Amino acid sequence: MAAGVQLPGSGETIGLQQQVARLQALLEASRQVHSMIREEEVLESVLRIVVRELEMAGAAFPGTGLVYGDGPMAGTDGAASYPLDDRDGNRMAELVVAPPAGRVLTLYEADFLEGLSLQAAVALENARNHKRNLDFARVQQDLDAARVIQRSLLPQSLPPIPGYSVAFRSATCYEVGGDYLDIVELGDGSLLMAVADVAGKGLASAIVSTSFRSAFRAMAVSGPPLDELATRMNQQHWQEGEEARRRYVTAIFMRLYPETGEIEVVNAGHNPGFLVCPGAEPHQFEAAGTPLGLLPEMRYTSERHRIVPGTRLLFYTDGLTEVFKNEEEFGPERLLEQFSTCPSEKADGILDALWTAIEDFAEGGPQGDDMTALALCRGTDTTEMPGAIEMSAGAPCVTGMPG
Repeated sequence: MAAGVQLPGSGETIGLQQQVARLQALLEASRQVHSMIREEEVLESVLRIVVRELEMAGAAFPGTGLVYGDGPMAGTDGAASYPLDDRDGNRMAELVVAPPAGRVLTLYEADFLEGLSLQAAVALENARNHKRNLDFARVQQDLDAARVIQRSLLPQSLPPIPGYSVAFRSATCYEVGGDYLDIVELGDGSLLMAVADVAGKGLASAIVSTSFRSAFRAMAVSGPPLDELATRMNQQHWQEGEEARRRYVTAIFMRLYPETGEIEVVNAGHNPGFLVCPGAEPHQFEAAGTPLGLLPEMRYTSERHRIVPGTRLLFYTDGLTEVFKNEEEFGPERLLEQFSTCPSEKADGILDALWTAIEDFAEGGPQGDDMTALALCRGTDTTEMPGAIEMSAGAPCVTGMPG
């Protein structure tokens, strides 16, 4: 009797010649299956091999709509099922095979189908991973484009203001973020500045931030009183619907009259702004109402101050204060202390010092939130002081001077 391999518990034996033929056929089938990179192609190739090469009556992957030949049903007489599991044992698909004329599968056929199913499972998982990689690359490409667009919507240059220096820095936690900053020159020579923070992080917040920018700029050019501007922005955001309300916006607005040294400030549920004047205790601009879009018909009030030479002002988002070292938070008190005692008299130097202090405190820990700050300083003389811009979105800061 020719040597062969016998399946445990079975009287059937696979001869050596059959073994060689089976392995050759399985290798060829495996080559075909693994040449596919799409999930549906992998499954279709398996069905063709089963029906054409093994001459089965039919084969199918239930639940996928893929059937070849006379579609078998799992559990029917003569039908055999072969699971396709991933490396973690999770079921991806199930191959159901119907032999011709309702006969049972031979040992050779059953052995071949088991081997084919194992190879098909590997090919199917690879196809799914390939699709995930393509999807990820496509999403990453879109996010990179969104990052460039969002950065382009920030002020690309700062207006020269004789006797003042102004600077801002913005660094997103992810590719895009929900922080917003803007400076708009008005027809009467005043400047309208805004720092805002959309609830949450990432793409959804970035979309809301872009919508907020459009509404803010549309309203700003008509020059309404600052408290009225905040009231209208609140109602506009509220009326955009439930999803927008979930992404409410905290914001602080300031109108600067450079010639008289006067400012008007409205805080809509935002972090307190800091005003430090020579020889006086620091003043904080506390919230005058709820965040924008949180409640309808909200009214806001404004504060007016005169800023003398040597005065400095800081608006920021909570990403600067919610930096942790273990369980200890950097916090607004530490930020105010660093801001008040910074020796630099220029806005860009102050922001450099604040970022350095925050980074030293974090000791290399990851950035947990978007970070944006606007600094304004009135010089001790009437010479023009330049502004500075720094923007970062998942990359080292890009620095530029206004044109």
